Amino acid sequence: MRVRIHRGAREIGGNCVEVEAGNARLVLDLGRPLTAGWDDQVPLPALDGLTGDPAGFCGVVLSHPHEDHYGLVRQIAASVPVYLGEAAARILREAAFFSRGLDVTPAGFLVHRRRFEVGPFRITPYLVDHSAFDAYALLVEADGQRLFYTGDLRAYGRKAALFERLVRHPPVAVDALLIEGTQVRADDTGTRSLPSEAAVEDACVATFTATPGLALAVYSPQNVDRLVTLYRAARRAGRTFVMDLYTAAVAAATGRTTIPQASWEGVRVYVPQRQRVAVLRAAAFDRVAAIRSQRVYADELRRTAGHLVLTFRGSMCAEVERIQCLTGAACIWSLWPGYLAEPAGIRLQEWLARHEIPLVDHHASGHATPQDLARLVAAFSPRRTVPIHTSAPERFAALFPRVERHADGAWWDL
Repeated sequence: MRVRIHRGAREIGGNCVEVEAGNARLVLDLGRPLTAGWDDQVPLPALDGLTGDPAGFCGVVLSHPHEDHYGLVRQIAASVPVYLGEAAARILREAAFFSRGLDVTPAGFLVHRRRFEVGPFRITPYLVDHSAFDAYALLVEADGQRLFYTGDLRAYGRKAALFERLVRHPPVAVDALLIEGTQVRADDTGTRSLPSEAAVEDACVATFTATPGLALAVYSPQNVDRLVTLYRAARRAGRTFVMDLYTAAVAAATGRTTIPQASWEGVRVYVPQRQRVAVLRAAAFDRVAAIRSQRVYADELRRTAGHLVLTFRGSMCAEVERIQCLTGAACIWSLWPGYLAEPAGIRLQEWLARHEIPLVDHHASGHATPQDLARLVAAFSPRRTVPIHTSAPERFAALFPRVERHADGAWWDL
């Protein structure tokens, strides 16, 4: 078996890994680089099979529904088989209606520890703890060899037990562990700690309790762990959690009755103007009908602002300003802090400053700490450890044993 990293060997995001066995090839993830703007044209990797149907090309397996792992799938031929989790496919289909997502008909679905075969490849998905719902690591076997690709994972979210189970019961005799290193820094000593999802919940409770007015929550609805965190924090603080229509659709798409739904007690749904326009243009009135009994309108937002946590994004600034519901408000930022340095983040901060609304950062990363990665490497004891999804691959040799670095575009043998 041979492997080629097309992107990700020394950058965070844009993952694409090609695996070859005999005359057959398989692609693990096909991500859009995080450095690409929304309107930038990003070429597909130089990889036969993505735009046609050559013999031996077995398709694309997506580890999880984050743009930097699936974004370039929009550009491939419809005939290319695509495999991903069933809930992930539903979530991406909902995202495609509201903003950016992916509407494909999968050739098959990933199921935790259920092995399936594609050509000569035997693939076993392992459900992992990550900020994307329905995320998997992938064990790929062919030619008597075993490659384990972690995708993105962490050990301190609401599914942390999955990481601990993987450490206790890893696959045996792994030839290469292709491991993400988002949290590995150039000066890393391997001892950094990061806030857990539980810590974010506690911090949000404190902020919601101390805020006299409306609590604005900026987060990604596809981060289902964070959706749960904000709902739980709102209830603990005695507030009602207000979803938007997109969040309600994502929650329903998970297919899990343990995920807060629009119909739950303590949940309401506000439909921002941009989403109302999207529904009108598509004549998708069933979307609004599904949440009619839970819907909250502008006058109620204004009257009850101090009792609410409102799902919020920058596109809603002028809208909530018109509603006049911002007296005593606070804004919780629950995304990667780096987004605040981008133009949209700067505009949001300027708007908040004009209204004297404090911005509070309550966020947990979706990626494992170096010390958790070290536990994973020790448990697997692979013949080699190969960095991916990292800006500091040069630090791996100081943190983990038997590290091999491979450049983008270079083939290497297992």
